Amino acid sequence: MWNKATDPEESFRDKAIWWSAGIVIAAAVAIGVYYRYYSPVPATSVPHPAAAPQPAPPPVPAIQHPIPPTAEQPAQPLPPLDQSDSVVADSMVGLLGQPAVAKFLVSHHIIRDTVVTVDNLPRNKVAAELRPVQPTPGDTVVETQGSSTVLSQQNYARYAPFVAVVRSIDPKALAAVYFRLYPLFQQAYESLGYPGKYFNDRLVQAIDSLLATPDVQDPILLVRPNVFYQFADPKLEALPAGQKLLIRMGPQNAGIIKAKLQEFRAAITATPPQMTQPGAPAPQGGSGDQGNSGAQPSPLPQGTQASPGNAPPPQ
Repeated sequence: MWNKATDPEESFRDKAIWWSAGIVIAAAVAIGVYYRYYSPVPATSVPHPAAAPQPAPPPVPAIQHPIPPTAEQPAQPLPPLDQSDSVVADSMVGLLGQPAVAKFLVSHHIIRDTVVTVDNLPRNKVAAELRPVQPTPGDTVVETQGSSTVLSQQNYARYAPFVAVVRSIDPKALAAVYFRLYPLFQQAYESLGYPGKYFNDRLVQAIDSLLATPDVQDPILLVRPNVFYQFADPKLEALPAGQKLLIRMGPQNAGIIKAKLQEFRAAITATPPQMTQPGAPAPQGGSGDQGNSGAQPSPLPQGTQASPGNAPPPQ
């Protein structure tokens, strides 16, 4: 048996074997370390989050009462809104006559004040300084019945001259003037903060509110908590401003005005309901398809465009 300790050749072979084994082991460890810490990580597909659905744009409000497409167009271009008083006044003179216009019509900001007043009639208050008509002369006439204060029938006479002018109006002729000037009304309405809404719709709402005024018979009890009289009945005092005004005029005067408002309403709402919204495609098919469109056209006469301006806010 060979003596490994004294056989140089055997000793060299053992050392060579161990060195080779050590080198192989070290290489294996080094390769493992490399792949563990330094090798590139294979790319994994990370799913992208689904895009959040975008909210649908709000629908364009439908016009309930569009201006009839057959409405008379102005022979001359309309002036700018803030320069329209003379044109409006001349139109009213042709309708009512010079004396009535001079007596009742406020001569400045006619369109703007009319729009503000119409918008406020169904509300709790109408700004007196923005009314397009002159204030009714005199103070409220009252009577004392025992310990109660009531609205006197003599108070109704204060409104007789104005009601006489209203009685003389031809509603269809008034509607023709209104249609001719409508782009100015629409512009003034949008400038109040109602873009995309339509003044004719608001006018019809105001008329409907006035037509809904309850018939209140005498005596009408009043109270005076401060400078102005109020209805003693809380239900009456809570009515819209336009309805309270008709009640103060008395039942006979209110009846005349209501009758004219009904005729005027019919004149400004006689439009087929199957017409389409601005920018929407025209309905296809026969009349059955058209009746289900549910959209309405622009209230502006063809070829006109309203642009916003400045106006006092609603009161």
